[in-house]
Amino acid sequence: MNKARRLRDLLGQGHSVIAPGVFDGLSARLVERAGFDAVYASGGAIARSAGVPDIGLLGLTEVLAQLERIVDACDLPVIADADTGFGGSANVERTVRAFERAGVAALHIEDQAFPKRCGHLDDKRLVEASQMCTKIRIACQSRRDPALMIIARTDAIASEGLDAAIDRARAYVQAGADMIFVEAPETLEQIEAISQQVPGPKLINMFHSGRTPLVPVERLAELDYRLVIIPSDLQRAAIRAMQHTLREIAAHGDSGGIAGELASFGEREEIVGTARYLALDRA
Repeated sequence: MNKARRLRDLLGQGHSVIAPGVFDGLSARLVERAGFDAVYASGGAIARSAGVPDIGLLGLTEVLAQLERIVDACDLPVIADADTGFGGSANVERTVRAFERAGVAALHIEDQAFPKRCGHLDDKRLVEASQMCTKIRIACQSRRDPALMIIARTDAIASEGLDAAIDRARAYVQAGADMIFVEAPETLEQIEAISQQVPGPKLINMFHSGRTPLVPVERLAELDYRLVIIPSDLQRAAIRAMQHTLREIAAHGDSGGIAGELASFGEREEIVGTARYLALDRA
């Protein structure tokens, strides 16, 4: 069974699938080893891993190169952030085909105008709903495997309000989207309204300190949020851990004082499969 079909089967089991956000092959491998069923290739986290903010600075080829590493590093279905499709309608076709060749199980495209912004930043601008519907239709037509999930994201709540976001979401379902992602609802009531008024399975973005309140995963499953992405928590945790280690090195010249908090040399090599690669020469 390919990963796209496996993801669809997971999403049909009646519970919410949690997909932690990753930004490279190592973080993807750690998610798999932790026992999760899917992984989210976060466009924001990938951008920040390059040292830039999530405002559309990376192009398709830069994101694709990292996405290929993520897919290769684990056997989990990968849900990929395709931003705006990296341009107009022709760009959407190219993006879908490139992401599918890379091996993703699903991808989402958003209705922001370029340059786009992180979904929890201010001052976002949107394209017309009709233009987004065209992008969705092109995305669906462009996939080779009908199991590849096309997820439509709307950022309309912040700039146009909840009712407009729901109207857009309904239009995107009509255009053929397999799943809807209404970004950044600000209250439980909004989360419930989206559930009640938008047909079909939905994706929700859950992370601490964002605009959206944290809701228990069991409640999200009841509300038909089949896919729960947690885009940046691993990267934020890594930032704190690196800052802590750097302070120790700056103060003492080495990290010996916090050695118990670091992965050992052997553990690190085991995670990346060093022994398996070296054994290839002995086969």
